[in-house]
Amino acid sequence: MNIVTQFDLLSPLDLAALALLLICIFGLDRLVEHSPARFRSVSYVMRGYRAEWMRHMVTRQPRIFDSAILGTLRQGTTFFASSSIIAIGGALALMSNPQTLNDLAGDLTKSQAPAVLWEIKMLLIVLLLISAFLRFVWAHRLFGYAAVLMAAVPNDPEDPLAFPRAAKAGDLSSLAGRSFNRGMRSVYFSLGATGWLIGAAPLMLTTLAITAMILRREFGSNTRVVLMRPED
Repeated sequence: MNIVTQFDLLSPLDLAALALLLICIFGLDRLVEHSPARFRSVSYVMRGYRAEWMRHMVTRQPRIFDSAILGTLRQGTTFFASSSIIAIGGALALMSNPQTLNDLAGDLTKSQAPAVLWEIKMLLIVLLLISAFLRFVWAHRLFGYAAVLMAAVPNDPEDPLAFPRAAKAGDLSSLAGRSFNRGMRSVYFSLGATGWLIGAAPLMLTTLAITAMILRREFGSNTRVVLMRPED
């Protein structure tokens, strides 16, 4: 059975569910990272605070506090990258034994499907987890670059290189944060993709539920209320 024939097993509803998933993934990336000026997302607001952090770092002596914060951020990316690898291994193990999935889904839906269909559905989860892993690794690397630039910021605030280098460090930290956030969204949608094991309609429901959760956290959470609180 070739690849084209295998994917012919997907119904139009399955394809519609996959299209909805992709639209939500790329649409959220665009909306969260380029939110409207009058209604900024939490991620966008934090980008400004990262830049502010680096400006204050220039005049802070010593800078142990700043290095500790960056170390904590790098530990977070390491944890999630390692977790993604473990999850990928588990998903691949299930792909090698699709009968387990067939039995589980059969108990829930009272239906059976070819083994290759379960492999395709698990492949979606694996691809999302791989995307998350790569983004976490890149975020870790970018935080490392930011750490090097922070170390290269002159101790004298009057040095003409101090603030420009601090700004570069802030930009790299923001890029790392963006990659980390994308990795987290990939993890969320990989969890939602498990709904496809039951059917196309559950995949649509879990995709919309994950999308609604992310939108609420970015645009309607208490975190955003705190960040947007006036400071004067």
